[in-house]
Amino acid sequence: MFKIAQSDIQQEIKDTKFLAVISDDTTDVSNHLQNVVILRYLVSGQVVERFWSFCSMKQGDAVSIANVIDACLSRVLPNAEDKSKLIAQCYDGASVMSGLEGGVQSIVKQSYPHAHYVHCYAHQLNLVLQQAVSQVSQIRLFFANLSGFSVFFTRSPKRVAFLDKSVGRRLPRSVKTRWNFQSRLVLTVYEHQDDLIECFQDIIVNWNGDQTTVREASGLLKCLQDRDFLGYLDFFHKIMPHVEILYAQLQRRQLDPVFLQNCKSNFIQAVNNVRSTIPHIFPPITPASTSAKRPRVDTSDEEKSRILHEVSDIIISHFCSRFEFSNHLASATLFNSESFEKYNQAFPSQILKSTAESYPMLDESKLRSELAVIYSRCEFRQCCGAVALLHLLQESNLTETFSEVIKLLMILITTPMSSSEAERCFSTLKRVKTFLRNTMSDDRLNALAMLSIEKKFIRESSNFNQRVIEMFAHLKERRATFLYK
Repeated sequence: MFKIAQSDIQQEIKDTKFLAVISDDTTDVSNHLQNVVILRYLVSGQVVERFWSFCSMKQGDAVSIANVIDACLSRVLPNAEDKSKLIAQCYDGASVMSGLEGGVQSIVKQSYPHAHYVHCYAHQLNLVLQQAVSQVSQIRLFFANLSGFSVFFTRSPKRVAFLDKSVGRRLPRSVKTRWNFQSRLVLTVYEHQDDLIECFQDIIVNWNGDQTTVREASGLLKCLQDRDFLGYLDFFHKIMPHVEILYAQLQRRQLDPVFLQNCKSNFIQAVNNVRSTIPHIFPPITPASTSAKRPRVDTSDEEKSRILHEVSDIIISHFCSRFEFSNHLASATLFNSESFEKYNQAFPSQILKSTAESYPMLDESKLRSELAVIYSRCEFRQCCGAVALLHLLQESNLTETFSEVIKLLMILITTPMSSSEAERCFSTLKRVKTFLRNTMSDDRLNALAMLSIEKKFIRESSNFNQRVIEMFAHLKERRATFLYK
């Protein structure tokens, strides 16, 4: 059954022009290292990401991972002339994957010279935010205190009972590698400040147990009453929704470099808008607060505003550097509809030259002529993203007229921007290979994973059930006859 599904995928890849590979690894419930291979390509103008297989590995070094990927690619691209089909490979930014000398991407590129490496942009967004938090001590302290809220309520069911009584919802756990959890924690604490204050006061008064809980509840209560903490919480409450939006966009299967450029511009504009509100974030000091005992070291409002400006600048600068479209991804800027009018006045010759060097299968002179026509026509300036422009050209029956543009658009759409599909496959792995089924073979694991991950593809496959029956019927001689003529 698993081989039948793979043969259908092989047939799809045979009919497509370009292919990209996505790979990542994780540890299953049996503590075995599992590497997943996903193939991305176009089917009838729509991008698909097909699960190929899980591969159990004894070692997680670059050579072992590259051999696994090469073994999978050699099955879907068996001929030497097919190697030019592989135009992209997407992994995380670990050195074993991204190393220029001995990394997986460099080893794969030796056999597939057009397979350009893409560092998963969802991972890069996580790195941007980690840099913004770690470089400023006050913000690092703020997130340390903030994570204390979720940690406090994960230690005891009795504490959770107080939380359910006052707040009515649980606090998300803080995870370093998943910044959407950090943003949810910020939003939850901000929206339920009064309820959390009531909860901690209730614990301090009515707790019957260890004094550690009372001491920690008192400390968290002081955080919620601290003016600096609330100011930083207000700032990140304005930032995090935009992070959530971008994080969700980076997990779309239909994401292409051109659309990601628009997402990049929107995110930078949103951060700049929040940056302009920084002087009004910290509330004025009331007479009651001035009469209270002040801490020995107090940070002025000007200094706190400077800190938040610094955090905003760090986010923007690191975001621009990590989301910079250079080398092979510079070709995405050729289809930025907002720049078509400017390109009509001054053609981007340098970007076109870089694109032709990255993808030798393109005819540079013909591509230049076709792009010049697109830049001069108003109807193409309404398209947002490479997918929309490709569909417009196909619906207008212009595939032959703009053959090189179509080819470049297919390359851009096929190029993956994130390895989110690998994370989704790992979720399926946890559901399929559980503690009670931890001794299943790799063939059975891949078969069950294929049925779960690619169920829509299998349902749409012609005569799939009949072919499975015929395969089992011909495996060996049986007493019962499964095939009737």
